[in-house]
Formats: sequence, C-alpha cells, structure tokens
Amino acid sequence: MADYTDPVERTFELQRRSIEQSQEALERTLTLPARVGEAALDSLDSQESVQRDVVELQQEAIRSFLDAVEETFPGAETSTRDLRETVDDQYDTVLESHAAFFENLSSSLEEGVDAYDELSDETLVALEDLVDSLVDAQAELEDQSIEATEQVETQLEELQTQVENVQDQVRDGVDDDTAES
Repeated sequence: MADYTDPVERTFELQRRSIEQSQEALERTLTLPARVGEAALDSLDSQESVQRDVVELQQEAIRSFLDAVEETFPGAETSTRDLRETVDDQYDTVLESHAAFFENLSSSLEEGVDAYDELSDETLVALEDLVDSLVDAQAELEDQSIEATEQVETQLEELQTQVENVQDQVRDGVDDDTAES
C-alpha cells in the first residue's frame, strides 16, 4: 500500500522551513515595521492557501482512488461509501483545524505588528514567542494530519482486502459455473 503520510510530512517540513525563514527575515527587517507586518501577513496567507490546497489535493486523490475502486470492482460501492464518509469527515476536521489555526495566528500576528509601534524593544521577544507558538501548533496539526492520513490508509488497506475477497468470490462463482457447463 502506498505511504500517504510522506506527502503530509513533507508539506509540514516545508512549512516549518518557511516559518523559520520568515522569522529570520522578520528579525533582519525590524527597522521596517510596516513592511515586516505586511510581508508576514501576506506570507501567512500564502502559506495557509498552499497548505490547504495540498490537503485538499490529497483528499481528492483518495476520492479518485475510491472512485476507481468502485468502477473496477462491482459491488464495492457499499464498502467505499462508509470509507468515503470517514475520509471526508477526517479531512473536514483537518481543514477546520487548519483554518482556525491560521485565523488565530493571523490575529495574533496583527496584534504583534500593532504592538511594535508602541514598544519596539519588545517586538522581537513577542515575535520569537509567536514563532515558537506557531511551530508548536504546527507540530500538533502535523500529528493530527498524519494520524488522520494513517487511519485512512488503514481503511484503504482493509477495503483492498475486502475487494480482493469479493474478487475471489466472483472468480470462484465463475469457475463453478464454467465447471458445471
């Protein structure tokens, strides 16, 4: 069975690298608070969009796989229906967590940019705390995403086994009919 967690892990690793690079850029440009604030918010919006697109692409790939199973193996619709609902529910949860995570992060970042105007010396400390929180929250979201993907993978393996069993039954039925003729 394919390893569906690898793309998820790569996506989160790329995001972590992006977060770390964003932090370094923000630290270097503290003298330009207006630009830094806008760039961070723009970058965050882009990161959210790209990651959401990747998660949705993974969901669509699994849906396509289930469609292929249904088209290839008559009678698999019953087995795949429950799996499809589970997949959709799990991805909905991941996407909801993803949206809430970035909304909270965006709000926090906006507050940090506003505080910079009043307390420039404290901005760096607040930014470091924000990035630490972001990395921690991102790691938690990664764990949830990988767990959900592993559950889907397990269910796909179970479905594959069921499909193979149905194929064997169909093949045995055809062999019995041929032998009787």
